[in-house]
Amino acid sequence: MRVQRMCVQSIGLAAAVALMIVPALAQTPTGAPAALAASAAPATASKLPTFTDVTERAGIRFTRSFGDSDLDNIVEGTGSGACVLDYDGDGRLDLYFPNGRWLKAVASNRSRSLQGRLANVLYRNNGDGTFADVTAKAGVEGSGFGFGCAAADYDGDGDLDLHVLNYGPDDLYRNNGDGTFTDVAAAAGLADPRWSLNAAWFDYDRDGRLDVYVCNYLLYDDGKFRAYYPAAGYPGPLSYSGQPSVLYRNNGDGTFADVTTKTGVANPGGRCMSAVAADFNNDGWIDLYQANDAMQNYFYENTGKGTFVEKGLLQGLAMGQHGQGVSSMGPVFGDVNDDGFLDLFIPDMDYGSLLLRDGPGYVDAIEDSGLAVMLGQYIGWGGILFDYDNDRHLDLFVSNGNAHHEYAEDPVLARGDGAGHFTDVARQSGDYFQHKWVARGSTWLDFDDDGDLDLLVIDLNGPPHLLRNEGGTGNHWIAVDARLAGGKRQAIGARVTMTAGGRKQIRDVLPVNGYLSQGDPRVHFGLGAADRADSVTIRWPDGRTQSLTGLVADRVHLVAQEAR
Repeated sequence: MRVQRMCVQSIGLAAAVALMIVPALAQTPTGAPAALAASAAPATASKLPTFTDVTERAGIRFTRSFGDSDLDNIVEGTGSGACVLDYDGDGRLDLYFPNGRWLKAVASNRSRSLQGRLANVLYRNNGDGTFADVTAKAGVEGSGFGFGCAAADYDGDGDLDLHVLNYGPDDLYRNNGDGTFTDVAAAAGLADPRWSLNAAWFDYDRDGRLDVYVCNYLLYDDGKFRAYYPAAGYPGPLSYSGQPSVLYRNNGDGTFADVTTKTGVANPGGRCMSAVAADFNNDGWIDLYQANDAMQNYFYENTGKGTFVEKGLLQGLAMGQHGQGVSSMGPVFGDVNDDGFLDLFIPDMDYGSLLLRDGPGYVDAIEDSGLAVMLGQYIGWGGILFDYDNDRHLDLFVSNGNAHHEYAEDPVLARGDGAGHFTDVARQSGDYFQHKWVARGSTWLDFDDDGDLDLLVIDLNGPPHLLRNEGGTGNHWIAVDARLAGGKRQAIGARVTMTAGGRKQIRDVLPVNGYLSQGDPRVHFGLGAADRADSVTIRWPDGRTQSLTGLVADRVHLVAQEAR
């Protein structure tokens, strides 16, 4: 069901109710609407939500391929993510899937029948639980072997543009505002020829324009290096030279300038798997965290003066639990222990890392949290911190799959208690969790606007999984769709702080989060038994703040920044 909203240019305390937002309706498994429960109580273990795979029912026919008949190199094994976006501005969340390609330098000749048959796919949300393939009409099939994707209004015209990261030159699709796109990557200066995996869009210098950090991986040698242990399947990342990632500053005229060295984020040997941007030290400036493969990770703290300082080792963010460089995958941020600071979870080929803020630095609480036992037997890729049961505490989903073979592994779903501890709830969470998968990227969204966060998981070589959250806990929720003045542009980089029932929660409007993916841009809060938010404060990207009180529960509130 679509949530109806009215965009307003400015909203004050008394005007919050004037948004005229229709309460979202829960959907029964048959698709019939049913009113949300009038009363709510915190979820108990006996009434936790389950997930239903609705991919086929939703009309999603996409099948992801690594462009070869056999998995035999690191390009094919890296996988891809997905992008959640509202490309046509109709208020419904659409889906974009990058795909692999048959490339002569990557795939075997015996698979050349795949040449020209694989493409990226854009699905438009019909608003009735189904999606329509609009790829050809939109013109976003892609030009190369795709990995990550992100949506951002880089030109400030109110339409979301689409950035696709490739093995080879990237695509930057400018939204024409009529349901079609034009690739302007070369003209914009973003047709990076290196192997790029993901892109974090944010305004690092607060000039009102979105900049982008492009995460580059390594220099593949077309399969020339063969001195490896055969049982491993193919050479690992240390067999190749790392490639530097790049920070591009938005010039405001449709072009971008490379400011990597100037801003202090140059590291020539990085093997970036994914990067995230967020305000980790609560100073109002957006920082950068880069997860690298088989080496130390980087943390770039924003000085607020147009530069960054790398503090990964100093703050305990560079290594795994015992000081080792691990094969980090997709970092995901969220306030796990409700202390008002963002924490980091990083899946890897070991136990993963749960980095909790501790004074000026971080400690790895992967063992104390209970996650090490759940994760240690798997190779993790896409992590999601989200409140799946609306009990006010962040929970964790992790998509797993062998890195060098098509060996399936269990997905992980762990319920958080708000104090940094987790309980394994996967087996009681639906049929999807009774099976093993060769998964890579994953992300979150509320595609049916019923207030229960859904999951989207991408397999290495097969159909994706759109997992509908069936809810049923009786807990309330609230979502904030934060927009810049005028109500058209997403307030990327805003910090939303919500207080209800004596508990404070924070979210950053930075939907590029996790492995090669972008999630729902609306920030979502579980409220438990509370039927309204006592207060919502938004720190806008330019540093100004705005406060609202008494926002009712079970609705998406569109809030536009007050005009100067």
